[in-house]
Amino acid sequence: MKSLCLNLLALTTIVLVLLAVFSALGFPFPVLYFLMCFGQILLIFTVYKVLTDKYTTTKTFDDFYEDHPIRDE
Repeated sequence: MKSLCLNLLALTTIVLVLLAVFSALGFPFPVLYFLMCFGQILLIFTVYKVLTDKYTTTKTFDDFYEDHPIRDE
């Protein structure tokens, strides 16, 4: 399920960046309107899927960051 959320985030980002690029290039209004509506619906769906995902981890705040462990000094 984690990969589905990441794929949805990537797709949403691509659609909304395309919307910004297409609007700067002067694409026709119907194309921009469709991308805007599709992007907003996709964004809401992505947020819902991320928040309702059953992903769990064994990490706690005591673990800090995996790539930068806390050193006992």
